[in-house]
Amino acid sequence: MINLQREKNPMPEQAPDVRNKNFLEVTLGYTEEQAINEALRCVKCRKKPCMDGCPVMVKIPEFVAKVAEGEFEEAYQIISETSSLPAICGRVCPQENQCEGVCARGVKGMPVAIGRLERFVADWHAANYGDEEIKPAKGNGHKVAIVGAGPAGLACAGDLINKGYEVTVFESLHKTGGVLVYGIPQFRLPKEIVAAEVAKLEAKGVKFETDAIVGRAITVDELIKEEKFESVFIGTGAGLPSFMNIPGENLLGVVSANEYLTRINLMKAYKDEYDTPIMHPKRIAVVGGGNVAMDAARCAKRMGAEAVYVIYRRSAEEIPARAEELHHAIEEGIIFHYLTNPVQVLGDDKGNVTGIECVKMELGAPDASGRRRPIEIEGSNFVEDVDYVIMSIGTKLNKLILDTTDNLKANERGGIGTDDKAETNRPEIFAGGDAVTGAATVIKAMGAGKTAAAGIDEFLSK
Repeated sequence: MINLQREKNPMPEQAPDVRNKNFLEVTLGYTEEQAINEALRCVKCRKKPCMDGCPVMVKIPEFVAKVAEGEFEEAYQIISETSSLPAICGRVCPQENQCEGVCARGVKGMPVAIGRLERFVADWHAANYGDEEIKPAKGNGHKVAIVGAGPAGLACAGDLINKGYEVTVFESLHKTGGVLVYGIPQFRLPKEIVAAEVAKLEAKGVKFETDAIVGRAITVDELIKEEKFESVFIGTGAGLPSFMNIPGENLLGVVSANEYLTRINLMKAYKDEYDTPIMHPKRIAVVGGGNVAMDAARCAKRMGAEAVYVIYRRSAEEIPARAEELHHAIEEGIIFHYLTNPVQVLGDDKGNVTGIECVKMELGAPDASGRRRPIEIEGSNFVEDVDYVIMSIGTKLNKLILDTTDNLKANERGGIGTDDKAETNRPEIFAGGDAVTGAATVIKAMGAGKTAAAGIDEFLSK
């Protein structure tokens, strides 16, 4: 029987004035009853548009139908056919722009809460089957190296180990997970979940080498020639922060969102028992409007800031952050300055930040991206009194691997890889995720990792 209610079943969550003072997970997850009730909202479309909206083609109608029947483990097994990180994707994927964005129920109401159901299924499996023994995959005699233990690398490793390949993942940081551990805060994605997914891959036989900077300690060519890896997948992401190049960016207290979030998430600055060097300012400006900016702003509030301002040069309708993250940030007391752009960071004679000068903007004709171009309003300058500035205006690829790998060509974006098949101009080298496209989403990186795994399998099977 179909549930005809137009609204999604609400997700239980911490109260805003409680959660903005802790790093516990904001959303608490569906109960079994709530999950079944939500799954019954699916109308079982014949064309299955939700699957077309999923970068890894999860069999969404099938798993949702199993949830509706109370067959939660069967639902998990269906998801696991194509997705190796369901507990993660259910939490951080932008479902509103993907599977839920094309859900038929969204035409005259809210779409089915596919992401919440995916999270429920993954959490239910972990609670009820998390201790089951995982047997190592049977080997096929081929050896593959993966550079980067983020979502692209983990997805590629998962598919390859299941096909019998000997897989070694090289990670530059001291922990695996990439952006999942250094970028996304604990209150959105508990790191225990990432560790559990990595542990599953290790149980199957994937080897992880941490503190291994490919391009410095060893090159891609040395992996192939000296370590005898038959193929290499590059899934290093795009972690080099961008800055605005405005006056005052060299002051103390001006940092990239990457650095700020890494200190909090990976280096545990939010925990008293960790002696992580980090400033504790009271008034913070976060420049940018994406998900990373929301993460930085919400972390800043939890770290004790009295006022946190998000400065975004376009309008509220154009802000690229996920609707849920924006909603949570507003609830938690983050202040938004839309149609506003910084022109300089102000400081005292000791080099400390004392404020940020901004100018108001208006929207003009569309630019190359199709969005209306922000134009400065002459004479609208004002100063916001802040003592810390976090720049969150995007990231780009570190060129280390390109510069240290023989005859590996860059694509038109300056990234690695030549096409949507995760191939490069060298047939034994594959690349995917942010390393190819620039900063994107976790699920798209996973999709690229899976595409590369299929390509590597085809290449080594010839």
